[in-house]
Amino acid sequence: QLQLVESGGGLVQPGGSLRLSCTASGFTLDGYAIGWFRQAPGKEREGVSCISRSGGRSDYADSVKGRFTISRDNAKNTVYLQMNSLKPEDTAVYYCAADLLLFDQCVLSPKYGYWGQGTQVTVSS
Repeated sequence: QLQLVESGGGLVQPGGSLRLSCTASGFTLDGYAIGWFRQAPGKEREGVSCISRSGGRSDYADSVKGRFTISRDNAKNTVYLQMNSLKPEDTAVYYCAADLLLFDQCVLSPKYGYWGQGTQVTVSS
Protein backbone atom coordinates (compact mmCIF):
# COMPACT_ATOMS: atom_id res chain seq x y z
CA GLN A 1 0.00 0.00 0.00
CA LEU A 2 1.43 3.34 -1.03
CA GLN A 3 1.31 5.90 1.75
CA LEU A 4 2.64 9.35 2.43
CA VAL A 5 2.88 10.55 6.01
CA GLU A 6 3.45 14.17 7.01
CA SER A 7 4.91 15.16 10.35
CA GLY A 8 6.39 18.17 12.06
CA GLY A 9 3.35 20.41 12.30
CA GLY A 10 2.34 22.20 15.45
CA LEU A 11 1.76 25.54 17.13
CA VAL A 12 4.40 28.22 16.65
CA GLN A 13 4.56 31.93 17.33
CA PRO A 14 4.78 34.43 14.48
CA GLY A 15 8.36 34.66 13.29
CA GLY A 16 9.09 31.10 14.36
CA SER A 17 10.13 28.08 12.34
CA LEU A 18 8.95 24.56 11.69
CA ARG A 19 10.27 21.75 9.54
CA LEU A 20 7.72 19.46 7.96
CA SER A 21 8.65 15.97 6.81
CA CYS A 22 6.98 13.80 4.21
CA THR A 23 7.88 10.14 4.42
CA ALA A 24 6.78 7.37 2.09
CA SER A 25 5.91 3.82 2.94
CA GLY A 26 5.25 1.08 0.48
CA PHE A 27 7.31 2.78 -2.21
CA THR A 28 10.40 4.89 -2.64
CA LEU A 29 10.13 8.59 -3.34
CA ASP A 30 13.11 8.38 -5.62
CA GLY A 31 11.76 9.11 -9.08
CA TYR A 32 8.70 11.02 -7.87
CA ALA A 33 8.07 14.73 -7.99
CA ILE A 34 6.83 15.95 -4.62
CA GLY A 35 4.57 18.85 -3.84
CA TRP A 36 3.59 20.55 -0.62
CA PHE A 37 0.12 22.03 -0.45
CA ARG A 38 -1.91 23.71 2.23
CA GLN A 39 -5.55 24.35 2.93
CA ALA A 40 -6.91 26.84 5.40
CA PRO A 41 -10.52 26.69 6.63
CA GLY A 42 -12.89 28.00 4.00
CA LYS A 43 -10.16 28.28 1.37
CA GLU A 44 -9.10 26.20 -1.58
CA ARG A 45 -6.06 23.99 -1.44
CA GLU A 46 -3.02 25.89 -2.73
CA GLY A 47 0.40 24.84 -3.87
CA VAL A 48 3.19 25.93 -1.53
CA SER A 49 6.30 24.33 -2.96
CA CYS A 50 7.43 21.43 -5.10
CA ILE A 51 10.61 19.60 -6.00
CA SER A 52 11.51 17.51 -9.00
CA ARG A 53 12.53 13.86 -8.79
CA SER A 54 16.23 14.73 -8.98
CA GLY A 55 15.92 17.63 -6.58
CA GLY A 56 17.39 19.85 -9.24
CA ARG A 57 14.24 21.88 -9.81
CA SER A 58 11.94 23.45 -7.30
CA ASP A 59 9.23 26.05 -7.20
CA TYR A 60 7.53 28.16 -4.57
CA ALA A 61 4.34 30.13 -4.23
CA ASP A 62 5.01 33.86 -4.16
CA SER A 63 3.63 34.05 -0.64
CA VAL A 64 6.40 31.80 0.75
CA LYS A 65 9.40 32.67 -1.42
CA GLY A 66 12.40 33.54 0.68
CA ARG A 67 10.85 31.96 3.79
CA PHE A 68 10.28 28.29 2.88
CA THR A 69 12.81 25.82 1.53
CA ILE A 70 12.03 22.41 0.10
CA SER A 71 14.60 19.61 0.02
CA ARG A 72 14.71 15.87 -0.35
CA ASP A 73 16.82 13.06 1.01
CA ASN A 74 16.11 10.03 -1.13
CA ALA A 75 18.30 7.84 1.08
CA LYS A 76 15.88 8.55 3.92
CA ASN A 77 12.86 8.42 1.61
CA THR A 78 11.85 11.83 2.94
CA VAL A 79 11.09 15.29 1.63
CA TYR A 80 11.32 18.30 3.92
CA LEU A 81 9.74 21.72 3.99
CA GLN A 82 11.67 24.16 6.15
CA MET A 83 9.41 27.04 7.09
CA ASN A 84 10.95 30.17 8.58
CA SER A 85 9.55 33.57 9.50
CA LEU A 86 6.11 32.06 9.85
CA LYS A 87 3.08 34.32 9.70
CA PRO A 88 -0.47 33.83 10.97
CA GLU A 89 -1.61 33.53 7.36
CA ASP A 90 0.52 30.39 7.03
CA THR A 91 -1.90 28.63 9.33
CA ALA A 92 -3.37 25.65 7.49
CA VAL A 93 -3.30 21.90 7.11
CA TYR A 94 -0.23 21.03 5.09
CA TYR A 95 -0.23 18.08 2.72
CA CYS A 96 2.49 16.42 0.72
CA ALA A 97 1.78 14.75 -2.58
CA ALA A 98 3.75 12.62 -5.01
CA ASP A 99 3.56 11.67 -8.64
CA LEU A 100 5.60 10.45 -11.55
CA LEU A 101 6.07 13.21 -14.08
CA LEU A 102 7.37 12.85 -17.59
CA PHE A 103 10.38 15.13 -17.16
CA ASP A 104 12.50 16.26 -14.27
CA GLN A 105 10.03 18.92 -13.18
CA CYS A 106 7.41 19.68 -10.60
CA VAL A 107 4.15 21.59 -10.56
CA LEU A 108 2.28 23.58 -7.95
CA SER A 109 -1.13 22.48 -9.18
CA PRO A 110 -2.77 19.69 -7.16
CA LYS A 111 -2.52 17.16 -9.99
CA TYR A 112 -0.68 14.56 -7.96
CA GLY A 113 -1.80 10.99 -7.61
CA TYR A 114 -0.71 10.22 -4.06
CA TRP A 115 -1.54 12.33 -1.03
CA GLY A 116 -0.83 12.24 2.67
CA GLN A 117 -3.36 12.89 5.42
CA GLY A 118 -1.97 16.29 6.33
CA THR A 119 -0.42 17.95 9.36
CA GLN A 120 -1.77 21.04 11.09
CA VAL A 121 0.36 24.16 11.27
CA THR A 122 -0.90 26.95 13.48
CA VAL A 123 0.91 30.27 13.71
CA SER A 124 -0.39 32.30 16.59
CA SER A 125 0.77 34.30 19.58
